[in-house]
Amino acid sequence: MKYIFTLLFFIGSFQLVTQAQQRDGERLEALKVAYLTKKLNLNTEEAQKFWPIYNEYMADLKKVRQENRGGDELKREEKLLEVRKKYQASFSKALSPDRANQFFKAEKEFYGYVQKELQERRQQRQDNRARFRDN
Repeated sequence: MKYIFTLLFFIGSFQLVTQAQQRDGERLEALKVAYLTKKLNLNTEEAQKFWPIYNEYMADLKKVRQENRGGDELKREEKLLEVRKKYQASFSKALSPDRANQFFKAEKEFYGYVQKELQERRQQRQDNRARFRDN
């Protein structure tokens, strides 16, 4: 009986963690969409062309990341670069070559911002733990 309760507890905890991660992923994607929209200054016509291409692009990137998880890092990065090159032409048609390049830069900036934010939050948690231990 104790085993069943323990098992149910772990299954429930796993589901809660998974749901929280999905919500965080959705929030992060919403922030990215807002960031890109602002950076690219898309008008209605451009947005109608851009976002379907973007969604396909993101699905392809996700697929490459999942297929190459834990494998050779260099090969993974090469495949990701291939996807970016493949979509360069599509983004250039939807916007312009300069603005397609601007998209890739803005995407990189966004991920840099997220990484910096995560590092700062980790540091804050470590500082808070240290203060708690000291008291």
